[in-house]
Amino acid sequence: MKKLLAFLIMAFAVVCSAQSVKPEFQAFSGALLKLKKADKGFHKFMLTVDVAPWAFQVTGEVQAPGGDGDVLINALFDGDLYTVLAYVPSPATGTDGEEYQVGFFDMMLYFEEEPTRIRNLKFKLLPPADDEWAKGILKDALSSGSLLGNVWGGKYEKAITRASADPMDKKKLQALQKKKNKSKLSDDDGTISQKKRRVSEEKEDAVVEKSNKKKKKLSDDDGTIANKKKRVADEDEEDTPKKKKKKKKKVVEEEDPCDDPSLSAKQKRRCRMSN
Repeated sequence: MKKLLAFLIMAFAVVCSAQSVKPEFQAFSGALLKLKKADKGFHKFMLTVDVAPWAFQVTGEVQAPGGDGDVLINALFDGDLYTVLAYVPSPATGTDGEEYQVGFFDMMLYFEEEPTRIRNLKFKLLPPADDEWAKGILKDALSSGSLLGNVWGGKYEKAITRASADPMDKKKLQALQKKKNKSKLSDDDGTISQKKRRVSEEKEDAVVEKSNKKKKKLSDDDGTIANKKKRVADEDEEDTPKKKKKKKKKVVEEEDPCDDPSLSAKQKRRCRMSN
């Protein structure tokens, strides 16, 4: 009885969990698909999308309709082949700061609006949305999606039809990439402007500092010159009397007693002769 009760509780939990999962769908053009030649009735295929909000790779095998290996190859070039991705909306932030949908759990290839048979389906997250957190979301989505069973028709047919009417192709992905690059460039321009402004301010500060140093040096030089001039002037004042005194002394020493104005010419002559 206890085992039966536990089983019923588990089954109820599974049903509730399945009802809470609401998948969404995104179609991708067959031009994004790589398809190999059929081998034993199956084509190996690969879908790679690496533009936000998508960064994933899906690989698997699709059965050749009626065993004809050329049907899907021709449909790929004629635009009659496209893929539809089933996912639980679970965004994760990549290392580039962008949000990516990583809650994939199933995918279908449509040939002439009809689902094909797929096996060995595998999902792989790509950079920049491939960290452990994003991988955990993918794992949970795969577990939750498996509870829904086959989602390709019936209950979700209208949602799949709406998605198929507007598949993501190369032009749309390029437009998304261009928009992303433009946004990044705008952010970089802002960063560059801030950097230029900071460098300009640093240059101005350096010029002001250099000017202040130059003014201070001139002021110090002016003070030094003034002190030097004052010191020279003081030395000149001290030396001047000595020079005059010495010159006066020299003049006194050089006076001739025979030139005394009180002497007559005859007496002056005799004086010089006697000297």
